[in-house]
Formats: sequence, C-alpha cells, structure tokens
Amino acid sequence: MIEIKDLCASIEGKQILKGLSLSIKAGEIHAIMGPNGAGKSTLAKVLSGDPSYTIESGEVWFKGQNVLELPPEERVHLGLFMSFQYPLEIAGVTNFQFLHTAYNACAKARGQALLSEEDFATKLEEKMALMEMRSEFKIRNLNEGFSGGEKKKNEILQMAILEPTFAILDETDSGLDIDAMRIVATGVNHLLSSDRALLLITHYQRLLNYIHPHYVHVMVDGKIVHSGGAELALELEAKGYEWIC
Repeated sequence: MIEIKDLCASIEGKQILKGLSLSIKAGEIHAIMGPNGAGKSTLAKVLSGDPSYTIESGEVWFKGQNVLELPPEERVHLGLFMSFQYPLEIAGVTNFQFLHTAYNACAKARGQALLSEEDFATKLEEKMALMEMRSEFKIRNLNEGFSGGEKKKNEILQMAILEPTFAILDETDSGLDIDAMRIVATGVNHLLSSDRALLLITHYQRLLNYIHPHYVHVMVDGKIVHSGGAELALELEAKGYEWIC
C-alpha cells in the first residue's frame, strides 16, 4: 500500500525525521506512539505534503508513485487523506460547500461522475448520521465555532465523504471525551476494509481500545526504534517510554 524508505526531513534547518522507514499493507492498521518531539506529527505533515518541510532524502511510494514529488492535491486525488491535529476554521465557506467541492474535485481527477448539490446532500446526510452530527452543521462555516470534539468529528466526516485508500489520523483523540471518541472511532471503523490502510498517530492507548491496530511502532528522535503488536501499546501505557529510549 505505502512504502516509506529512509525518510529524512527538516524544518528551518533543523532535522526532524532521521531515516524513517515503514511499510504498510492494504487492510492494515498501524499506530505510531512516542514522546513529545519525536517527529510523529512531522511525519504526518510530510506525507500529506506540507510545504513547510524540506525533504532531505528518502522516498514514499504509494500506488506506484513517489508522492514526495507530487503537490498535496494530487496526493489527495490518489487516495491519501490526513486528519489534522488542529483543524482550521474557515469563515465564509460552509461545511456543505467545502465538502461538495472537495468530493467533486476528487471525482473529476479520478474520472468519476460529479454529484449535483441535491445528490451530494443525500450522501452528506447519510455520512453525518454515521458521525451523529446534527443536520445544521452542514450549513455552518467550516469548523467556525465548533468545539474541539465537533472539529474532530468533522475531520472524520471529511474522510467518510472522500473515502481515501490510505488515511493518516494525527492525534484525532486529542481533546475528545469518551462519547466523542466512541463516535469518531465508529466512523473510522466503518470506513476500514481490506483494500484500505490506516496510520494512527497518538500519545495514548485509549483510542486503540476502539480502533485495534495490527502493529504499534515507537518513534523516538525522528526514527522508529521499536515495533510490536497491539499489546505493545498496553506496555507503553504501563511503563512509559524510558525502557525503550
């Protein structure tokens, strides 16, 4: 599905990723955990094409292409999605307008049929019901005035609409109460299938009670230093990172 090879990246002259390699196959869920400053969010941003970062070396292969050579929008059209740790508010653009435009842009790039506003409204209502979001949220400005939990649910709503092949969730559990985490996890699990893959970036094991990873990786100082099964997250919860670092 996606192959990250010896990835090195920096920002403002400071190297953050230091030769990171990771292979994720279709149908797999991988979780990356690690202390603050390990480079977890940097990895997510580099994969999604954040221009703030300089790629020093390495490759990221996805659907036969090195996506590091592609602009962010082409990565999305290929089927890559990232849920932001801190979703932006955009005044003057409603949730409906944003999602409808994003859906049709991907459909056009993939040679698929575009949806009219009426047909898209039906699709959106279905996905909003899955996320337990009230209908009024589709006419509100994008994330404007949303609570932290509402913003995170809205990110997964975008994922449900775009139906990516490979999704990156950057600390989606941050700031969520128990009910919101359950709803977000339900939405994510609904989208999982044998031909899709998921990368979870998290500080805490609690999200993994709802979304069960096949593999857990520990990231320290820009590299993956330890990997294991789902039980590794429980061990990290109990012991912290010092025994690995």
